[in-house]
Amino acid sequence: MNIIPQFGLGTFRLSGQTVIDSVRTALEVGYRAVDTAQIYANEAEVGQAIAESLVNRNEVFITTKIWIDNYAPDKLIPSLKESLHKLRTDAVNLTLIHWPAPKLGIAIPELMQNLLEAKQQGLTEHIGVSNFNIELTQQAIESIGMEHIATNQIELSPYLQNQRLVDFLQTQHIDITSYMTLAYGKVLHDPVLQKIAVQHQASSAQIALAWALQKGFAVIPSSTKREHLIANLEAQEIRLSTDEMAAIAKLERNGREVNPEQLAPLWD
Repeated sequence: MNIIPQFGLGTFRLSGQTVIDSVRTALEVGYRAVDTAQIYANEAEVGQAIAESLVNRNEVFITTKIWIDNYAPDKLIPSLKESLHKLRTDAVNLTLIHWPAPKLGIAIPELMQNLLEAKQQGLTEHIGVSNFNIELTQQAIESIGMEHIATNQIELSPYLQNQRLVDFLQTQHIDITSYMTLAYGKVLHDPVLQKIAVQHQASSAQIALAWALQKGFAVIPSSTKREHLIANLEAQEIRLSTDEMAAIAKLERNGREVNPEQLAPLWD
């Protein structure tokens, strides 16, 4: 049973009125999960959009992520409380460690213990990690137990399939959330995806999202246009054949889009 809603709205790189409109429209057309982060500097706008929408707060699954500046034991929980204030909620549904930042000497066991404390205080319903490789995920598991790690949110697209890490997470029963599923739009012009899209009377974006959903990943694409928000949601209705999934599997090219030197681990 997946803890993480399979379809959510991403808000990376959206700010001000743009993010308010995106969240408001997404909720209007049927989204019930919104993903933000402290470093996105848009939690207040996300909170405003949810508060002003006709959808009840308890129907919306809100995810935020703790930024590296707030990893110290005396900062993590206060920073989350500040996020809750901005998001206009008593608790979020999911809080993630945004990057493991091994080059900054971050002690993962201590970090996870402090995040677990936030959960035990009722500030967040679930906790998890983001951008963790196998080794660091194992450290997190050893620290607090896999039953407390709801997801690892990682970059995944037809061009970056990360199969070793995916296999490991699935054996540990940790949900996988895919971000950058469209690889900054690069996969949209892929001839293989375009050919499959024609068969399904769909777009290549919908095929990429359908591929991720069929692999069992949660997805959080972002968009500012109502028609794209609706089209993305409709990817849930597409069923790809075994042959189509196999064709997409061959698109792997280790095409990583996000890899900040100080924050990223050594990838598997």
